[in-house]
Amino acid sequence: MIEIERKFLVKDHSFIMSASSATQLSQGFLSTDLNRTVRIRISDSSGWITIKGIGSSDGTTRFEWEKNISLEEAKALLKLCKEGIIEKTRYEVAVGFHIFEIDIFKGLNEGLVVAEIELNQATDSFEKPAWLGEEVTGNTAYYNASLSEKPFTKW
Repeated sequence: MIEIERKFLVKDHSFIMSASSATQLSQGFLSTDLNRTVRIRISDSSGWITIKGIGSSDGTTRFEWEKNISLEEAKALLKLCKEGIIEKTRYEVAVGFHIFEIDIFKGLNEGLVVAEIELNQATDSFEKPAWLGEEVTGNTAYYNASLSEKPFTKW
């Protein structure tokens, strides 16, 4: 239940040619407190509820609990979420031995493209593709919960 991930800005959209999937996601937050974030997420045919805890000082490690819920439950819970629903397309791209999840944000977060990579250990090395930009791991402004309250286009 511990998530270890690093987050990066993306320089260009060249990764799309290597993507194995593209999924439309909508997500809202019942709680955006960084000590206990509660997220509802909907994809094309599934729903999830996720609880995230406070992160490590460098932002690489956080408690995360996630449970698949029915699409109907997720749609009902999304209606209870705070204002600021996040809309994005998520691409999965294999690079070396890892999978990057790259989000192209829409709506009030248009223009933001972020890549995340989950690791087994915070010190794991991984291949950095040419499209990978500045690391923003631990910068809470790039957390989806923060983007729901202060969207990228309002920075």
